[in-house]
Amino acid sequence: QVQLVESGGGLVQAGGSLRLSCAASGDIFSINAMGWFRQAPGKEREFVSATRWTEASAYYADSVSGRFTISRDNAKNMVYLEMNSLKPEDTAVYFCAAGSKITEAAIRIAGYYYDWGQGTQVTVSS
Repeated sequence: QVQLVESGGGLVQAGGSLRLSCAASGDIFSINAMGWFRQAPGKEREFVSATRWTEASAYYADSVSGRFTISRDNAKNMVYLEMNSLKPEDTAVYFCAAGSKITEAAIRIAGYYYDWGQGTQVTVSS
């Protein structure tokens, strides 16, 4: 099992930036992918971004591509989400998730990730 703790959320004006962090601990060696998902009130959880744990890779939802950047620091067991040009529609609780044996086809699907953090609130004001 992997424990995940997100941080870095907050209130920001439209056009601003935030950097989310996710600290992983526990069974790190089981991880093959880390993802960021978000859930706004009354909406389903949606994919934001993902990366392979030991390969250079990055996946983005169309809605954030060009504005968000995912990165990781394996030495520190950390994953980051740099969010720029934030929009009010980016307002949501952002979750970090870990998965093992996740394929290319599944990396954007929340159900394939087995461990989740508690989430961090991001609010973008207009």
